[in-house]
Amino acid sequence: MTIAFVGIGANLASPQAQVLAAFDELASLPRTHLTGRSSLYRSAPVGHLGQPDFVNAVARLDTGLAPQALLQALQAIEKAHGRVRSFRDAPRTLDLDFLLYGDERIAAPELTVPHPRMHERAFVLMPLLEIDPGAHIPGRGAVQALLAACAAQSVERLAA
Repeated sequence: MTIAFVGIGANLASPQAQVLAAFDELASLPRTHLTGRSSLYRSAPVGHLGQPDFVNAVARLDTGLAPQALLQALQAIEKAHGRVRSFRDAPRTLDLDFLLYGDERIAAPELTVPHPRMHERAFVLMPLLEIDPGAHIPGRGAVQALLAACAAQSVERLAA
């Protein structure tokens, strides 16, 4: 089993409900156990700014799935939620970002782990730190220090 982290985000079609449903669907993946789920957070969009705020979270999985199989499972969940990839940083019903897979570094045409921009995004780092206070990103360092560098980004923890 390998510990993997998945970033979850949505800003269309009842975003909070989309994120909560994603936790349940991740928990039902084969050979995978959901072992941590962060609180929900609200964040402003990045890139394409003319869209609603996002609801974000991070899930911790213990998985026996290989990285490619996990990626395919994440994409199938997104598709089931009506995810459309119309342009980069577009609004979305559900976005599942493959953040970390143990301490592995993967550079394949369809998969880069650690996620290449996670170290720059408070809406990923804050919920990751919540469920794994000692988290580090291979090649980048401690999440606590990386989050401090993102202090100007507005991320708000939502009430439970």
